[in-house]
Amino acid sequence: MNDKTLFEPYTLGSLTLSNRIVMAPLTRNRAGEGFIPSEFAAIYYSQRASAGLLISEATQISQQGQGYQDTPGIYTQAQIEGWRTVTEAVHAKGGRIFLQLWHVGRVSHVDLQENGAAPVAPSALQAATKVYVNNSFADVSAPRALEIEELPGIVNDFRRAATNAIAAGFDGVEIHGANGYLLDQFLKDGSNIRTDAYGGSVENRARLLLEVTAAVVDEIGANRTGIRISPVSPANGVSSSDPQQQFDYVVDQLDAFDLVYLHVVEGATGGPRDVAPFDFGSLRHRFKNTYIANNGYDVNLAASRLNDDKADLIAFGRPFIGNPDLVERLKSDASLAAFDPTTLYGGGAAGYIDYPTLAESSSAQG
Repeated sequence: MNDKTLFEPYTLGSLTLSNRIVMAPLTRNRAGEGFIPSEFAAIYYSQRASAGLLISEATQISQQGQGYQDTPGIYTQAQIEGWRTVTEAVHAKGGRIFLQLWHVGRVSHVDLQENGAAPVAPSALQAATKVYVNNSFADVSAPRALEIEELPGIVNDFRRAATNAIAAGFDGVEIHGANGYLLDQFLKDGSNIRTDAYGGSVENRARLLLEVTAAVVDEIGANRTGIRISPVSPANGVSSSDPQQQFDYVVDQLDAFDLVYLHVVEGATGGPRDVAPFDFGSLRHRFKNTYIANNGYDVNLAASRLNDDKADLIAFGRPFIGNPDLVERLKSDASLAAFDPTTLYGGGAAGYIDYPTLAESSSAQG
């Protein structure tokens, strides 16, 4: 058995991570005017900088890419400057942080789109899901199918966003190709019924994701580019009739880019791991660089997967919300604090930066 633990350092490309724990992206809907990270964001992320790697909340690459109220962007100078306060705070604590680049596609609402336009999608199929808009959850709006002539513009939006992320001080970016958002919508035939070069075969459905990846790698380098996929997750109403074939092909192509990591949601996002038959080991073996495993992990499962060489890093999501010192709690086998679900989306400092560490809790009780 390999002697791997969650708590040993790990080399990710040119970065040395303090441990093998990753903070997964967590949408918190707290951006301010202009979709700039709030004044509390730097505190929030720096409080959690003991994770080996932080991956930011999903961040839209354009207004068209926004699907929920008060989520941050990375397409204006003010947004770049807002994010720079976050990266500086994380780096001051010795942490490492990537920015997740996001286009939601059809998972949006007309009230979030410029001039009330319809959201865009590979095909004009409305998703069976809701978005957070106007301070409540509402059904998504009916989308329109993207014209093929529009796709290079979206690729360029990802390219520009990657450049902006590096300008803001991020150590790298994660392309969001998961959870039923735009790139995942193109990948899966339940949401993509196009008959042009971006629909039909597994190769065609992967075309946009691979074009985006090529653009980002060309712009900032493969050693600063990761990607997230969710082969069998039904998140946001997507489905696939051929997930193994589709994602074996996708990962073969991604491996050729020499990306720094592949981040895989194993099962249903935030739900059961066994939602559908799928050989995640196939993806692990096809990708030569770092494999980040995500979904439903605890310390024991994480240790098992690391020791069996089924993953290199383990991502934890919601436990980080109520436990800014999650790494220390896991290491000391301490109990985990619950988070307040009423403050999960939107609001200010409450339920965001006021969760105490284990040491602070003990001091208060003493």
